[in-house]
Amino acid sequence: MEARKKEIVKMLLKENLEEKDEEEIIDLLLDKPISVDVDKEIDSKMTMGDKLADKLSAIAGSWTFIITFSLFLLLWIIINGVLLAKAVDPYPFILLNLLLSCLAALQAPIIMMSQNRQSKKDTIRNKNDYRTDLKSELILEALYDRMEKILQNQNKILSYLKDNNEK
Repeated sequence: MEARKKEIVKMLLKENLEEKDEEEIIDLLLDKPISVDVDKEIDSKMTMGDKLADKLSAIAGSWTFIITFSLFLLLWIIINGVLLAKAVDPYPFILLNLLLSCLAALQAPIIMMSQNRQSKKDTIRNKNDYRTDLKSELILEALYDRMEKILQNQNKILSYLKDNNEK
């Protein structure tokens, strides 16, 4: 039975592993709990820069930011284009374009750092799900085999009882 489980694990993993690595994975899948809290594991390893990037991404990707920034742009255009006779940034708003370019140049890589970290989290979560599914499949197969043995034994007992009742 144990050999069959090992064959199934090898077949399902379909990776070229060294013998000792294969044995460790098989033991891990069969004997030990394999689920991990991915969010807790990743969050514990985050640096201050990672946390800041995530917070900035959350803010920059919100409707609040979009509405606030749109209002800022509208206010900038109204003040510098209409209200002030000697505007700080007259039309075509070169200073505003510089500010927007700087914001985009800084904001894009920070958001990408946050997305890369989320991608790593998703990869770890997918591997964890795969191992959990694999272990569940192995446990279900073992239960199925045990049920088959129980049914065979039950049929033998019923057959034995039936034969004894007829005598």
